[in-house]
Amino acid sequence: MKITWLGHSGFRIEIGGQILLIDPWLDGNPSFPADQTEAALAGVTAILLSHGHGDHASNTVALAQRTGAPVFCIHELAEILGAEGVKTIGFGKGGTVTLGDLRVTMVHAVHSSSIDFRGGAPIYAGGEAGFILRAEGHSIYFSGDTDVMMDMELIADRYAPDIGILSAGGHYTMDMEGAAYAAKRFFDFKTVIPCHYGTFPVLEQSPQTLRDALPDVQVLTPAVMETLTL
Repeated sequence: MKITWLGHSGFRIEIGGQILLIDPWLDGNPSFPADQTEAALAGVTAILLSHGHGDHASNTVALAQRTGAPVFCIHELAEILGAEGVKTIGFGKGGTVTLGDLRVTMVHAVHSSSIDFRGGAPIYAGGEAGFILRAEGHSIYFSGDTDVMMDMELIADRYAPDIGILSAGGHYTMDMEGAAYAAKRFFDFKTVIPCHYGTFPVLEQSPQTLRDALPDVQVLTPAVMETLTL
């Protein structure tokens, strides 16, 4: 399994014979180097969106058309993107889709979701979500944009994730301290990868607080476009 950070909350994950883009905000992302776009998109088989905000979904139409990859997301967002000519598979929280040897389950998050790529007022885009990815003997929890929530106890109990990809930048989501609290309070992660930090001045710039709070967990903080093999 390979995990590549695309900056902000975007990831390229190669798992179970699939190559996923999750929340791939490339164009306009100050953390992502434009000359790495081809490498990020090579061989992509599916795009997953946790919610509709611009720093997660604003590139989706262009990327889906460029790669031919279907987009998996909550039903209402799928309807909006489908109207733009994108192949979408909408599903809901608690639902699971199977992609080859990979199972993707949508789980709850606490945030908000709208989309404004058409211009004008934001359009309601269904609920915010996270994902559980299961393949190759791993269970990965991608939290999406969220605060700490009691639902994490149920997610941990049901899916026993060994890898957590956690929003941790503060201001819009839980911060590093909150992500550390969630990891200790609810989960038994072997590996934690923080995201949604460092992109803008209002966000936390360093993951050191998270690393210090989880001395018994492998906290990995790759550079943008650095690939981790787990």
